[in-house]
Amino acid sequence: MYRSHTCGELNESHIGQQVRLAGWVQKVRDKGFVVWIDLRDRYGITQLVFDQERSAQGLLEQARNAGREFVLQVEGEVIERASKNPKMPTGAIEVLVREFRVLNPAQTPPFTIEDDTDGGEELRMKYRYLDIRRNPVKEKLIFRSRVAMEVRNYLSGQGFIEVETPYLIKSTPEGARDFVVPSRLHEGQFYALPQSPQTFKQLLMVGGMDKYFQIVKCFRDEDLRADRQPEFTQIDCEMAFVEQEDILSTFEGLTRHLIQAIHGVDTGNFPRMTYDDAIRRYGSDKPDIRFGMEFGELNAVAQHRDFNVFNQAELVVAIAVPGAAAYTRKEIDALVEWVKRPQVGAMGMVYVKCLEDGSYKSSVDKFYTQEDLQQWAEATGAQPGDLICVLSGDAGPTRTRLSMLRMEMAHRLGLRNPKEFAPLWVVDFPLLEFDEESGRYHAMHHPFTAPKPGQLHLLDTDPAAVRANAYDLVLNGNEIGGGSIRIHDKETQAVMFKHLGFTAEQARAQFGFLMDAFQFGAPPHGGIAFGLDRLVAILGGQESIRDYIAFPKNNSGRDVMIDAPSPIDGEQLEELHLEIRPGQA
Repeated sequence: MYRSHTCGELNESHIGQQVRLAGWVQKVRDKGFVVWIDLRDRYGITQLVFDQERSAQGLLEQARNAGREFVLQVEGEVIERASKNPKMPTGAIEVLVREFRVLNPAQTPPFTIEDDTDGGEELRMKYRYLDIRRNPVKEKLIFRSRVAMEVRNYLSGQGFIEVETPYLIKSTPEGARDFVVPSRLHEGQFYALPQSPQTFKQLLMVGGMDKYFQIVKCFRDEDLRADRQPEFTQIDCEMAFVEQEDILSTFEGLTRHLIQAIHGVDTGNFPRMTYDDAIRRYGSDKPDIRFGMEFGELNAVAQHRDFNVFNQAELVVAIAVPGAAAYTRKEIDALVEWVKRPQVGAMGMVYVKCLEDGSYKSSVDKFYTQEDLQQWAEATGAQPGDLICVLSGDAGPTRTRLSMLRMEMAHRLGLRNPKEFAPLWVVDFPLLEFDEESGRYHAMHHPFTAPKPGQLHLLDTDPAAVRANAYDLVLNGNEIGGGSIRIHDKETQAVMFKHLGFTAEQARAQFGFLMDAFQFGAPPHGGIAFGLDRLVAILGGQESIRDYIAFPKNNSGRDVMIDAPSPIDGEQLEELHLEIRPGQA
């Protein structure tokens, strides 16, 4: 065997034992009469020692010639280390090497394989297999595996069955763009890679599986961000004979279990908030509730003076930033410029300093009295020492901009503690949202979401008023899961398709298989899907998912390591009945 022990397990209890180790050379330290090699594997580092007095002839020279990342196998005796390193689990011992074998030499790596590397992100992605050797990346992948195992164990203990669903499916017009796969055997026809296993898990409920889950890869051809990849992993779940409360209870239990098992934190029962309240109080349907700065609407106390910017606005709304009244004029001007950036899009910002003596100093003093500004402070919950930041304009965009400002100020003030976990259920979403570009309503979640009981008739008279039997789970300002109670009868599903703009023929062509299944005794059912990549990142104290994925794509959706996507040759194109237009090769 290549090794009797790993490089992370030897300690003083092994002194005197003969051991065999294998791993990579972390570093070589040559003092002439003695050479030390740090040997690394997934489990840790063990120091090897070679010296003129105790090592066999020629062994010292072999060790001296070993380079960084050489793959070695050694045999030797565990001895006490003269200069101990209390920061290392193996720091009390070293291995006096008797036999030495180079399993594979290595070129000098393009960046240092250290926790603090000198390699840039693009370079490390090109050599991702080397980056994975670094502790920060390796530990994130191990952490991801631990979370996935906790999920599997918990759901299996709750009676869920893991079922695999197909990757080659039918393209549908709802949601993001599909990745499509041409069929060689069926000319001119295409599969699509699943954006989620939605219809299949509903069919499993029709099939009587009752409790289903799957940790599954999904695909969406959409623009990328730090927390988004073209392929991502979901914890996909569905249950039969349930109402919304059953779903919330089950998956609140899963989330509490994960936070408890990994961090030893009991979050208690999760608060709930309606979608309308979340937008009104935080300007976001995924609010971070680890801190305050709730919105205060000022229309009633700010639109009675001669300040036309406010008088002409649909909404005047503000937050109180704790302790920020101490900001200098230069710092406040920089904040105004921040909200005017294209990414935020505000025209400007009004501010009020709440001074320690109970008075107020604002950028609109000539329009408003101290009594007016006190009403603003009351509306926002501002205290002496706080800074009131006010935005105005059309209601929707203004709330979004103030939400961005709220998150930015929380970041600057250190209020987003990654070791604190604040989960929240957001419920009662609109069933439909109107798209100005297409001039019609679209499903806010997907077309299989059921309306709240007793609201189906409103689709004919007031579609915007219909609320969905849907819910999102938010953790620290990030949506980590979302789901709904599903439509489970053919007639209601047909009504939904009609209001989404499908003709009966289109609905039949796209979803006839599901409508047919509903005729054979579909039970009431509902479910949820968690984004595993994002959940793992947040549990790991970060919000970017990339380092928690073994082989991620870059911001352009490319795998720079294997150079994908890439052209395929003409013979393959011909087999697939495809051709490249001039200029596309």
